[in-house]
Amino acid sequence: MKLYYAPGACPMGIHLLLEEIGKPYELAKVDLMSGAQLKPEFTGINPKAKVPVLELEDGSTVTEFPAIAFYLARMNPEAKLLPTDIRGEAKALELLDYMIATMHMRGFTRINRPGAFAFDEADYDKVRAVGLDFVQKGFALLEPELGDKEYILGEFSIVESALFFLEYWTRTRTKLVMPANFDAHLDRLLARPSAQKVLRDEGLA
Repeated sequence: MKLYYAPGACPMGIHLLLEEIGKPYELAKVDLMSGAQLKPEFTGINPKAKVPVLELEDGSTVTEFPAIAFYLARMNPEAKLLPTDIRGEAKALELLDYMIATMHMRGFTRINRPGAFAFDEADYDKVRAVGLDFVQKGFALLEPELGDKEYILGEFSIVESALFFLEYWTRTRTKLVMPANFDAHLDRLLARPSAQKVLRDEGLA
């Protein structure tokens, strides 16, 4: 397998899952700052021009964060990354979709790329404020889901792959204070050898 990623971007969550699974994989860095995702060399791999992309052994690809996380969990049941009952599985996908579609795409995209939402640079701070509100409300909504558990579904799962980068971004890129249980959750993730390897590999350690 090969993961197309950008250091510190959302694929760090998929990178975490690959380390948890423990099977061989390669990393292929995509330089988003230089626009490498828009060049034919990459759009030939993913016409959507974004990461993550997981290239499989037969050369086919899986794109979109939730789909890749789900694929890895189902293809590696021994890693126990997904509940085995249908309601638990649906809950995992519900949480994952909310984190990616709302907290990431509606929240952090505004924080990191305000120019995609406003033509006038004078409005960028307003756009970022809206993004911060999405993130803050997201954690408030999810706070009772995590509660005092070690992991949001009780055991480490694909849901942690999204929480990993959302919590990491919140701590390192914003002035927001996460609820205490999410702050402790990130500390637990960062203590795992898999997360430490991700940070080293991506130059974030």
